[in-house]
Amino acid sequence: MSGIPMNAEPGNVTDRAARAAGRGESMRLAAPAVRGRQILFFGVVLVTALGGTAMMAGVLSAGGFGPFEVFILGLFAITFSWIAASFWTAMAGFLLHAVGCNPLSLRRLSARTRRFADTPLRQRTAVVMPVYNEAPDRVMHGVAAMCRSLAATGCADAFDFFLLSDSNDPAIIRAEERGVARLRSRLPPSLRLQYRRRRANTGRKAGNIAEFCDRWGARYEYMVVLDADSLVEGLTLVTLVRYMDANPRTGLIQTLPLPARQETLFGRFQQFANAVHGPILAAGLAFWQADGANYWGHNAIIRIRPFMEHCGLPILPGRPPLGGEILSHDFVEAAFLRRAGWDLWLLPGLGGSHEELPGNLVDFARRDRRWIQGNLQHLRLLRVPGLQPLNRVHFLFGAVSYLSSLFWMFMLAAATGAASTGPSASIPVAEPSQPMALGLLAGTLVLLLLPKLLGVMLALVRAPAAFGGRMRLAASGLLETGYSVLIAPAMMAFHTMLIGAVLAGRNVTWSAQPREGRMVGWAEAWQRTAAPVLAGLVWGLLLAWSAPGFLWWVAPVLAGLLAAPLLVRSSGSRRAGVWLRERRLLLAPCELEPPPVIAAVDGMERRPRARLRCSGVPIRQRPWPGTQGACAGRRAVPREGGKFGAYGAQPPDTPGATRATPGMAQPFPRPAQRSAGVCGEAIG
Repeated sequence: MSGIPMNAEPGNVTDRAARAAGRGESMRLAAPAVRGRQILFFGVVLVTALGGTAMMAGVLSAGGFGPFEVFILGLFAITFSWIAASFWTAMAGFLLHAVGCNPLSLRRLSARTRRFADTPLRQRTAVVMPVYNEAPDRVMHGVAAMCRSLAATGCADAFDFFLLSDSNDPAIIRAEERGVARLRSRLPPSLRLQYRRRRANTGRKAGNIAEFCDRWGARYEYMVVLDADSLVEGLTLVTLVRYMDANPRTGLIQTLPLPARQETLFGRFQQFANAVHGPILAAGLAFWQADGANYWGHNAIIRIRPFMEHCGLPILPGRPPLGGEILSHDFVEAAFLRRAGWDLWLLPGLGGSHEELPGNLVDFARRDRRWIQGNLQHLRLLRVPGLQPLNRVHFLFGAVSYLSSLFWMFMLAAATGAASTGPSASIPVAEPSQPMALGLLAGTLVLLLLPKLLGVMLALVRAPAAFGGRMRLAASGLLETGYSVLIAPAMMAFHTMLIGAVLAGRNVTWSAQPREGRMVGWAEAWQRTAAPVLAGLVWGLLLAWSAPGFLWWVAPVLAGLLAAPLLVRSSGSRRAGVWLRERRLLLAPCELEPPPVIAAVDGMERRPRARLRCSGVPIRQRPWPGTQGACAGRRAVPREGGKFGAYGAQPPDTPGATRATPGMAQPFPRPAQRSAGVCGEAIG
């Protein structure tokens, strides 16, 4: 995703970050009338959901209203409410973009206030990148590009980079060590790059960050958390720190990571869609979330001390997958920061923040598998005492975003059963022109497709050249809408199967994320889609025999299920992606005017000599004074609920006791326990 700048001025991401930092916008973050805007947002969502549910009740009551109809109506009410929330989020973002207002302050972006571009950075910041068996060359290229971009700002001496490796593949470990050694020799003296590898992947990514905080957290005021595929401009890093300096009650600022460097067919569709629609949705989220924004796990800056004090993750009772360690740690950490009284902000117009995506449907669904398990675990946290209502909404929305696929599948199955019983059923089979049913269908399509249309319209007015011109932008918008409709049934089937696996007790295994595009073979494509194709065939034959009138209502869903193998196979095609790019279709601003960090990585990836290999000895840890404890003059405070270094552990029995963890530095001294903490809470 790149985006349409909030002020609608063309230019690359670095220019936008520079304007945000120094053209005159105040860096004091404030959101007036938070309660009023949230009442407005949830009010229109509720009215829309009630209206759609009432129309569905009218459709179902045609043949009587019994327990069967109540079941369908309940599922519909949940899924339609989720669609309504997404729609009104997009509408809020569109209106803010259209009038040129900041989604937080609601002021016009042209207002001139004090300049902050030349203010010195008052605090030190760690930029941390956890990695786990990632492609070493790509990781090093990204770190090198960000380090050089940061050096160009003149503020590099206020930052330290940490590559936090949990890799266990010997070849990858050697490549990481040699790559870091080579990169260090090329970095300016003002930049320090520290490499640390844990012996065990305890706690996964959250445990990796926890060990960093336990070992080095007392040295820094802030940390910027990245993923292995993150690319953040140096000026954006500096701007984030200045925002934190100017807002001492802010615990976290989340940027909008925009997909970049996508080459496959699926990746290019995702990149274009996020470039056009992502900034609008993010502006809408920032509007109604205000100072209670969420954390997405990467491309965000965090104030370390409150993070350590309050963000200890609980161990859920019971066995995985719904018990044990929480996989989606980011939502929970945001909720605990907010519970402690800290402000959390989403800054969608900052720019300069990028990520990469899985390049095909299979790898995309594989990543969703971890998120599904983690988001379902969040439902068990809804009753944790002290959480803000908005954070409970975040938990609920995150779970429903995946459960809606299961609910739609249930509704389709129930509707098929009702349609197969004859024309007296409550499903509009014999009379597809029933006004109530057609009105409901039209309303649902408006909620789903109007945000896409508005995003394309805004881009056509504001920055068509950034997407290849008006004609190609319009054509790309039509292509993306058609493709999203086509793959929706396959994604619904994938998510339903993945939710079923979680509910059946199958725990996810933690492996390296597939970040580079690959072509899915026919054998794998058929293997992954055998169940959806078989279900589509049986479903289609059943309807053709028992309810041919209803078959036309579900024909788009059937088409997507039956075409699933072809969609999966073609989704990873680089040839198709290149073909579209050569015809200037599905272009994104990050391609036509690449930000420096993206251009630097592209250049290093294309030049074989730039591959960061080193024939020398493996890396040795760079000396760092006092790495085996709290730094002089400052004491780290453990998080509530247990020692930070002992991920997920219960508090020590004796106040002041410490708990050593294999492979870690000596933990910080623990002060007297102040509260029962998170781990002491009852979680159902």
